[in-house]
Amino acid sequence: MDNYHWEIVDQVAGELQAELIRGILEAQDIEVVLSQEGVGHVYAVNIGVIGRVQVLVPQKDSSRAKQILKQYYSDTSYPVEDIEDNIEDSNDQEEKPS
Repeated sequence: MDNYHWEIVDQVAGELQAELIRGILEAQDIEVVLSQEGVGHVYAVNIGVIGRVQVLVPQKDSSRAKQILKQYYSDTSYPVEDIEDNIEDSNDQEEKPS
C-alpha cells in the first residue's frame, strides 16, 4: 500500500458487495483497499457491524470515487423488473428439451 491518506467512501454488507464496488472503482483507475473486522472476514459474516466492509480510496481520488458510487447507486437505466424478466427467460430456456 502506498503512502496515501486513505478515506472511507463507502461501507457495505459483506465481501461480495465490497468486491463489486472495488471492481467498479478500479475500472476507473482508482486504487481501492477493503477493510473488515477480523472475525467477519474469517467467518464470512455479512450482517450487522461484524459483516460491514469499508471501502477506502486515496484521499486524492475520494471525490471522484464518491461521484462514481453515487451514479452506481442511483442508476435506474436497468429496472429490477427487467432483470427479473431476464432471469425468468433464462430459466424457461433451460427447461425446454433440446
